[in-house]
Amino acid sequence: MCGIAGEICHGDRRADTEAVRRMLPRMESRGPDGDGVWDGGRISFGHRRLKIIDLSEAGAQPMTDDRLGLTVVFNGCVYNYRELRSELEKNGYTFFSSSDTEVILKAYHRWGADCVTRFLGMFAFAVAEHDTGTVTLARDRLGIKPLYLAESPGRLRFASTLPALLAAGGVDTTIDTVALQHYMTFHSVVPAPRTILSGVRKLPPATVRVIRADGTSTERVYWEATFTRPGPLSAGQWTEAVREKLRQAVERRMVADVPVGVLLSGGLDSSLIVALLAERGQAGLATFSIGFESGGGESGDEFEYSNLIAKHFGTDHHQIRIGQDRFLPAVARTVAAMSEPMVSHDCVAFNLLSEDVAKQVKVVQSGQGADEIFAGYSWYPPLAGVPRDRAVDAYAKEFFDRSYRELAGQLNPQWLLDTDVSRAFVEASFGRPGADTAVDAALRLDSQVMLVDDPVKRVDNMTMAWGLEARVPFLDHELVELAAACPPELKLARDGKGILKDAARGLVPDEVIDRPKGYFPVPGIRHLEGPMLDLVRDTLHAPAARERALFRPEYVEALLADPNTGRTTLGANQLWQLALLEMWLQQL
Repeated sequence: MCGIAGEICHGDRRADTEAVRRMLPRMESRGPDGDGVWDGGRISFGHRRLKIIDLSEAGAQPMTDDRLGLTVVFNGCVYNYRELRSELEKNGYTFFSSSDTEVILKAYHRWGADCVTRFLGMFAFAVAEHDTGTVTLARDRLGIKPLYLAESPGRLRFASTLPALLAAGGVDTTIDTVALQHYMTFHSVVPAPRTILSGVRKLPPATVRVIRADGTSTERVYWEATFTRPGPLSAGQWTEAVREKLRQAVERRMVADVPVGVLLSGGLDSSLIVALLAERGQAGLATFSIGFESGGGESGDEFEYSNLIAKHFGTDHHQIRIGQDRFLPAVARTVAAMSEPMVSHDCVAFNLLSEDVAKQVKVVQSGQGADEIFAGYSWYPPLAGVPRDRAVDAYAKEFFDRSYRELAGQLNPQWLLDTDVSRAFVEASFGRPGADTAVDAALRLDSQVMLVDDPVKRVDNMTMAWGLEARVPFLDHELVELAAACPPELKLARDGKGILKDAARGLVPDEVIDRPKGYFPVPGIRHLEGPMLDLVRDTLHAPAARERALFRPEYVEALLADPNTGRTTLGANQLWQLALLEMWLQQL
């Protein structure tokens, strides 16, 4: 896990290596263990290192192999790097390190850009060919590792974070109006390649972009989970297949030269990870849970269940309690750690959790992704049985934060587009071949967009803010493929994630499997009052917010007058949604 950056120029123009150097301090938390810069004339790469695999200096980046004529910068982890190394050695390659970075370098030389199809893991990387000047950018199948781009005439810059690109300078920071509408519609999600800023884009998941020396480029998607059914399988066969594939995914993510812990919320997903690690004989497993003070009639923790799991499996459990003295100061720090504005209230929780966990371990496994691939959210059951020609209406009703008509009464006219671009985006996705049922179509869209730019991005941004590497076994692409093929009725059973609950039976205590679905509770943001409400009010009344004038004043004042009534379709506080965007923009 690291931070990568670079500049690629066309023609006779040399890359601005100093601009690359300016990006690196903004990613120091992603890679606190070292840094490096490579100047290749028209191409310059930078890197911040977090030592997880091959702790020696032989694994440092940017990594160059002069004999092969290649240089690489890489963020992430290739879990099958040892197997690939063995295969490459049989083909005559020799290695000077024991890192997965060098395996990427050799794999690229052997198989070209198609090497990505052989990697099991999470990654974003750039490889430069010294002789041709071609640069290949790639991102993993589920978009677990980020890659932001800033393009201008004759030049392309990239970085692991958006703030790093801004540090290099010359970026258009005006608001992208299409992205703004998506933000207000999709629970703060802006689908790739857009971001909220006009001058920054992001490489979509499962995408390879090849940039030639003359500035021309090609882009292709190399993977997609298909929602097609295999031959007839019984429910029991599906259950066993899911259990075995998840067992494999958890095992893969133990590859490291440092200890690996688990973020234990007390829900089914993280509890199942602990159970599978215990099954394989993992002793002394470090687990971590966080809780907050109650507020607004809501509990601030799920310690009842995380304690149950920790005791049942005998983990080395760490219970982290957060009081108001730590909560409010963490809000600004959390916003600063966001590459894009993210409205989910548990961003603050993950930031605080990561701060304390990083003092104990450098790598954790986490349960993100299970709800999106096994249909665990409340908006999936209402889609069951809905005809495909009415699926978009049903999805919009359940998932959109607000309708286009409502948006027209909330955004100032200069920010409102003439068309409902968010609905058009969903229609285009639902209209693609495959995913024959409405549930399948929703799961496909959510796994490609919402999953990537909400829970996955949230975990990456908040853990890496403290130099903590988070691994997500539920997003093992082979498990995702299996889940996509699984009949919707098996996923929707037992109030959602039925097939996963069946797979957990006998491994995880029934009290956790059969409990009502919980969400990471953060009452301090779910229910705005006191100093937190003052912060929100000050943000929305700040001169910068008044000058930007994104929202109609009457809408803002109505929310401030009754701060905890206005909720999005998914239950988020609308006032926090507006304030979070302004907080993020004001700290650029």
